[in-house]
Amino acid sequence: MLKNFRDKIALSGVTVLLIGVGLLVFTFISAYGFLTQSLSIIASEDLVQTFGEALAPLIGSCIRIMYLGVMGWIGSLITIRGVTIIAHAPQAPAVMLQKQAVTEAKPQAQPQPQKKVEKPKVEQPKEEKPKEEPKKPEVRPPEPQFVVIPPEEVAQPPQNQPEQNNSPPPQQPSS
Repeated sequence: MLKNFRDKIALSGVTVLLIGVGLLVFTFISAYGFLTQSLSIIASEDLVQTFGEALAPLIGSCIRIMYLGVMGWIGSLITIRGVTIIAHAPQAPAVMLQKQAVTEAKPQAQPQPQKKVEKPKVEQPKEEKPKEEPKKPEVRPPEPQFVVIPPEEVAQPPQNQPEQNNSPPPQQPSS
């Protein structure tokens, strides 16, 4: 049956895709059947009777058109979901699959590559650099999610009290 999780996801994506395509096909067949019906033009001398006879088929046609529109919309949404599921299914590493195919195709006896002769390297004396302290990662305080600023209290003068002028006015110095 299905060996791993990726196959299950791919199967569900293909199933959803096929359901969406089936709905779209049914919608288009219904629309074709609707359009191939015979349409008759009503002619009458009484205008009120003509409007009454013409509005009933017109309303029925509008209902069918809305039905087909909703069916097409739902079918396309389901199809898009199926394609998305298939596209985002976890991929098996292609490199591993290719390596397995290559190793299975090649015989086991492989000629060994020739070793290269390495020349001895002359080491140059290194200049001593002062040792640097390892860099410490910056520690930042977490940023607050929101800040609440309480309103400031404002002193307000009393409003509904009559002014009292019992005190004498201030004296101005005479010069």
